Parts: sequence; structure tokens; C-alpha cells
Amino acid sequence: MSQLDLIITNVGVVLDDQPRPQDLDIGIVGGRIAALAPGLAATVDGTAAGTRVVDGRGRLAFPGVVDAHQHWGIYRPLGEDAYSESRACAQGGVTTALTYMRTGQYYLNKGGPYADFFPEVLAATDGRAVVDYAYHLAPMSREHIDEIPMLVGEHGVTSFKVFMFYGSHGLHGRSQDQSAFLMTPPGERYDYAHFEFVMRGIEAARQRYPERAEAISLSLHCETAEIMSAYTRMVEADGGLRGLEAYHRSRPPHSEGLAVTIAAYLAHETGLPTINLLHLSSRKAVEAALLMAGTFPHIDFRREVTIGHLLADCHSAHGLGGKVNPPLRPRDDVEALWSYLLDGKIDWVVSDHACCRDELKFGADRDDVFLAKSGFGGAEYLLAGMVSEGGRRGLPVNRIARLTAGNPAQRYGLGATKGSIRLGLDADIALVDPGHTWTVRAADSESAQEYTPFEGFELTAKVTDTFLRGRQIMTDGVVTTEPAGRYLARPTT
Repeated sequence: MSQLDLIITNVGVVLDDQPRPQDLDIGIVGGRIAALAPGLAATVDGTAAGTRVVDGRGRLAFPGVVDAHQHWGIYRPLGEDAYSESRACAQGGVTTALTYMRTGQYYLNKGGPYADFFPEVLAATDGRAVVDYAYHLAPMSREHIDEIPMLVGEHGVTSFKVFMFYGSHGLHGRSQDQSAFLMTPPGERYDYAHFEFVMRGIEAARQRYPERAEAISLSLHCETAEIMSAYTRMVEADGGLRGLEAYHRSRPPHSEGLAVTIAAYLAHETGLPTINLLHLSSRKAVEAALLMAGTFPHIDFRREVTIGHLLADCHSAHGLGGKVNPPLRPRDDVEALWSYLLDGKIDWVVSDHACCRDELKFGADRDDVFLAKSGFGGAEYLLAGMVSEGGRRGLPVNRIARLTAGNPAQRYGLGATKGSIRLGLDADIALVDPGHTWTVRAADSESAQEYTPFEGFELTAKVTDTFLRGRQIMTDGVVTTEPAGRYLARPTT
């Protein structure tokens, strides 16, 4: 074994196949894990050998979180968001952020081909992020579908997205001119037919790049525009409900379930076997997803939930800052999600981090949930929330590691370098104190967002230190480094 650059000692290492932490030291060379063995630190004189030794102080060493669902640049300039929100990532033990991007209003606020658009995205984030990152892209037009092979072959983009309600329902609850919002070409519609052709385009790319096929997939935001539009009118006309409960009622769970079944049948029709069902928020949505998995066993469905939908409900969240799509649900749905997760029916947990600052989030009327913008940050609470609440419910630490790192890394083409504490992989590590009880305060976050729907929540675990490719990017709760994150073309090697 060559001389080690860094040894992390006095930690309980969380390994994929071990339900209990292991008393091992972690040896790192060139940014990758080179040794996992007890007593490594005792074999070197750190000063003489040039090996740095970090005392983990009895913390749990988790693989750095692969947060597979974020939205950098949706409400702020992309370069600014990449810097501040990647710092929030580091604060939460997230070392790889996969962030959604599309043409149209928000993000870069322009349409056109991805051949022109995506290089601008890469330029805007180059040298700005504290953590490693990659992009999911949404084909919004026929031209974009034609560009899928180029995006895979030239840029290493292997994951794509469909927003099933965008064609005729507004992002925040009221629909205006969706063609103008999406900036799609005249005469084109963003509808079920378009979703079908997106699937066919992705499957064609899988056939063109068979060596990358396992990493190429489509993710879907599953809500049904027609049902949401009708229920929104009903809730507003009735006027008896306010706040997040009103928003939940305006986007009912069966809207999710119906969208899931449509997405599943289109996958069956087009032969696309790699489908990700995003941020399932309700019992009905997961029931539909499991029914579709049984109906179409040849489709490899993956099911995602967010830490927001696992920690908060539409009554416990702190104010209208908890508005998000799909909505936070009542406590019964939260408990259903945990039941499915504990039973192994959920594949990964994400933050759906979307920094939306106070003045934009709430606008002039802070009491009207239908005027508030959708989305909020949360990457800084993802791992701590899972260890706190998951641990309370008996979820073993290795399953937490797979849900937050290993499973999304494998699905999205990062498994060769990310997602586990294993020899040869990037030394992306989050140290967690499992006995640290603390209260969430937005003022303590590195995010540019001034509020959080988790304000006042008590968590019983805290991320204290974060390492990216062996470089310590947070030390004892303080993000200390200048940006060293890299864009990840996938699949990584």
C-alpha cells in the first residue's frame, strides 16, 4: 500500500452490507479510499510520514450523500445558487448534488436547443460549487428529443425528466400561458404524446449506447393537470381552507396515483425499462407505483421520497414556506411513507432542494398559499433527518446509507466512484454525531434562503464534518473550503 495522504480514525464506519457501524480507520490516497482497517493511525507518525490524521471523535462515518434531486438556479442566478446551496449541501453531508435543469422560464429564462443552452449551464457553475454535481435535463420540445444522443455522448447526461402537469397547469398552482412559460416552439404541445416521444427518444439512446444503457433513465414528476385544476377551483371557491392544507386539497393524492399509472403504461408501450417516480408524497401514490411494478414487471421502476415529506406534514410545517409540489400531506400519509420505506419499497431519499428566498416565496400577500412560490431548501437536513427519525424507527444505518447514497449513485451512473465507503471509490464521507440533539433554525443554514419549513424541529443527530474526495470541506460544523466541486459526466469511472 502506498503512503496514505489522510487517515480518518476513531469512527464507526457505515458499510453497505453491515447493519452496525464497524470500528475501522479510513485511509485515503489521491482522493480515493485506499484502506479500511482497524489501527491504521497507530502505524504512522503523521508528521514524519506526511500523512494527516483526523480524529473522528467517535462519530459515524457515512458515505457522502448523493442527493439525486435538487434545483440549483430555479429562483436565483445559477452561479450564485451553485455557490451558496452547495455550501448548504456540505453542511448536510451531501457531497454529490444532481440538479434538474430545463429551458423555459426560471433557470436561465431562455429556450432553444440544448446544444447552446447546456454549455451556458456548465459555464455558470464551473468553479462555483463546493461539492461535486451533475445535471438531469428535461426535453421540452421535439428538438430536445433529437438532442438526447448528443447529450449522452458529448456531455455525459444520462438522466432526463418529464413534468407531467406542466402542459396545462401552473408551476405554483394557477395556470397562465403555458406555452410562454415553457418557451416551446409554436404548434408544439407539452402533453402525453410528447412524454411518449421522450420515452422513445431515451430508449433509442439506450440502444445506441448499450455500454451506458443501465445509467440512462427517465424521471417523472407525477401529478395530473386536469384534476389539480378542477380541485384548485373548488378549494378556492369554497374558501374554508387556508395554508398548506388548502394546497394539499387542491392537488389531491389520487392526482399523483393517476399520473403514475399513465407514466407506467407509456413506459410499457415504448419499451423504456428505466423509470424513476419522483417525490412520491402519499399512500395513494406509492400504492399506484407498487401496482404498476406488479403489472409491468419488465419495467425497472425506482421510487423516490423527500426528506420534507418524511419529516413534516401540512399541519406541522412552519408556515407557507412549506409549499412544494407535490404538497406536504397530512400525518397519515407521512406515516404511510415511513411504513413503505421501512418495508424496502422506497429506493432513495432526497431533499428536492430549491432555494426560494423570502421576498420571492411569499410576495405581497403572505397568507395566500396559491400566490406563494413552490419549493424550499433542505439538503442541510437530509442525512441528519434520516439518522434522527429513521434511527428512532429502527432503520439500520446501512439502509440509511443506501437510501441516501448507494442506491441513487447506482441508478444515475455514479456507482463506480460514489455512494459507498469502499476501496477504490471517492473518499466522500460525512461524519455524523448520532447523540447530538439540536433545534433547526434557518439562521444557522449556509443556504441563502432565510426561512425553513423545519424551523423549530428537534433532530437527534448532526453532521459535523464532510469530506469531498479526501478534502475536508466542513470541519466541526464550519464550511471552510473554497469551491472544489467538479461536474460529473456519467457514467463515472
